[in-house]
Amino acid sequence: MSGTAVSTAAPAEPLEEPQSKPQWPVLAGGLAAAIALVGAAGAVAGAQAAILAALGLALGLALFHSRFGFTSAWRQLVSVGQTHGIRAHLLMLGSASILFAPILAGGFGFFGEQPEGNVEPLGLGLVVGAVLFGIGMQLGGACASGTLFNVGGGNTLLVVTLFFFICGSVLGALTSPFWTSDALNVGSFSLAEDTGLGYGGALVVQLLVLAAIGYAAVRWSRRHNAPPAGKPATSRGLLRIVRGAWPLWVGAIVLAVLNAVVLLTRGSPWGITSAFVLWGSKALQAVGVDVASWEYWQGENAEQLAQPVLADPTSLLNFGIIVGALVASAISGAFVLHKRIPGKALLAAVIGGLLMGYGARLAYGCNIGAYFSGIASFSAHGWLWGVLALIGTWVGLKLRPLFGLGVPKPTDSVC
Repeated sequence: MSGTAVSTAAPAEPLEEPQSKPQWPVLAGGLAAAIALVGAAGAVAGAQAAILAALGLALGLALFHSRFGFTSAWRQLVSVGQTHGIRAHLLMLGSASILFAPILAGGFGFFGEQPEGNVEPLGLGLVVGAVLFGIGMQLGGACASGTLFNVGGGNTLLVVTLFFFICGSVLGALTSPFWTSDALNVGSFSLAEDTGLGYGGALVVQLLVLAAIGYAAVRWSRRHNAPPAGKPATSRGLLRIVRGAWPLWVGAIVLAVLNAVVLLTRGSPWGITSAFVLWGSKALQAVGVDVASWEYWQGENAEQLAQPVLADPTSLLNFGIIVGALVASAISGAFVLHKRIPGKALLAAVIGGLLMGYGARLAYGCNIGAYFSGIASFSAHGWLWGVLALIGTWVGLKLRPLFGLGVPKPTDSVC
């Protein structure tokens, strides 16, 4: 675990390439943390919580081993026309849609909850929030899921991003009454429930749209003669399962399956950023701030604030992702703590984290809760979030050089 300087020219994804041997002390600590997390979740909130913690561990392993990037995929698309990552997104979204449709239509859940998709309102908050999030993830170095699994892999710069992600989320909760007002929103729209298509018809339409985007993505990449996407080193044969890197298409399918299992287990899809609001608000409570009086923490959210953190499903998934990525990085010999962080990169992480946290609250979610789970739930909100985040990505790429951060160029050997 040697300390190395953080490069301000390279993106935060993917993490360090595997070394020759697993890092046994780190691995032992990670496995102990995994066992403790699942055990503590079960003791505090029962079997359902323990399963969610285990699902978080699986998500962390899958994210790390596939180096599944949202930030890098959008960066490569906008900067040089490389669509390898975006095509993996399309596969993930299509696979999740196929799995979500019968679950949402049938109303079945492992613990009796009626499953509900992430279908959120359309409004000014969505527009502003998704654009801010797109800018923030290009400055902060990763998206919501990328921040968590990079933290688990030892990237100390992303710890800074995470801290200010939490701060921005709390600010978003404080100002949420303005952004959620009826005057600024026009209501939600479900392709399945608000069109008469039902989940079967909506699935057919959505898969056709995803296929059309995939075809356009291939043509776009060929037209731009984009440099190939970089690939991390990996073991061969069966060892590749535990010493990465997995092909992106494998990561896409595994993430889709795990999201569907999350939906079956807790009655709602995978999300990340609502837990950040909870963590920050509980920290403020601990120093005497009356966050319970905020409008955000009234109604349904009041129970979330009152209960222990280990009883919060989203928090369990997040903790699991961090620990799962820690285990995966240690097995791969890739856990590296960065001790020296350039000042400009640090400032970018601060600004990026704040923008992502605030933007996620305005837009009812992040790249996971809004984009991934929203589209898989047949929500127009999810589709619009993706388009707006691309606009934010374009702005963020214009800003990255100001902080000494690199932007892929057509002349690069890889992007």
